[in-house]
Amino acid sequence: MAELHPDAQRVLDLIRESGRPPYDAMEPAVARQFYRNARTVLQPDPPEISAVRDLLAPGPQGPIPLRLYRGLGTAAGAALPALVFFHGGGWVMGDLDTHDGVCRRLANAARAAVVSVDYRVAPEHKFPAAVDDALAAMRWIAEQAPSLGLDPARLAVGGDSAGGNLAAVAALDARDRLGPALRFQLLIYPAVDLTLELTKRNPCEGMPLAAKTMVWFRDLYLRDPGDQRDWRASPLFARDFRALPPAYLITVGFDPLVTEGEAYVAMLREAGVAVEHRHYERLLHGFVTMGRIIADAGPAIDAAGSALGRALSSP
Repeated sequence: MAELHPDAQRVLDLIRESGRPPYDAMEPAVARQFYRNARTVLQPDPPEISAVRDLLAPGPQGPIPLRLYRGLGTAAGAALPALVFFHGGGWVMGDLDTHDGVCRRLANAARAAVVSVDYRVAPEHKFPAAVDDALAAMRWIAEQAPSLGLDPARLAVGGDSAGGNLAAVAALDARDRLGPALRFQLLIYPAVDLTLELTKRNPCEGMPLAAKTMVWFRDLYLRDPGDQRDWRASPLFARDFRALPPAYLITVGFDPLVTEGEAYVAMLREAGVAVEHRHYERLLHGFVTMGRIIADAGPAIDAAGSALGRALSSP
């Protein structure tokens, strides 16, 4: 295995120096606060953007907060292509603010809009609450696209980690329900197999996300072990991967999710889905939200955003 990149090692050193315990040793509310606080250390200043506004979409158990970004260089009155983005955080942590910088950079790189979704999190809201909110938000954005300044014919879904899981589920659901029509799925080190059988190959002890951390997240998220093979929790167990939108999938070497990410790439390709797979061998899970320390984070987001822009650029 390749050696951990020095920038990634610096992240580990900073965590160690701070005395922060592993997430799986905390109460969820405490873990959320640590995760939010890490932004000031790990994330660069948010880039300038053309416009940003907060919205509310109707959800199954109340309004779902959204944040709409319009990338730099986009025309104020244009109906923009859009990425519906689901944040990471193990279905337990994360919100609109923790991924604000990533969404801004994606919107700028794609010259498009990004709509970030603040779905309900566990353990207060168990599976399938996050899925229900993700799907409700996606459908509402598609239905309301003209009034939001978006093009309903040029939509994509995406997210990182747990958000990548929700994006993969949303793509499957949109295909099965015959809408909304999606052009692309952007999956950044997605969790796709909550049996966690594949995580055993990469325990990643000492990393911000280790296999044991995934057990903690999963057990807070799911209602019982019977949920593990539900495709809405583990999209790797979907019956059919045909006719899904093209995918851009990122994996990293120091990540308990790398093997299942590679397995998802293989399943999509076997079904005839076009996949661009980017593997960052020396980086760790979560790196796209660590751009103040990890220099490769910004270019990786830009590359993903450029791929998104190309996929959504045709009328």
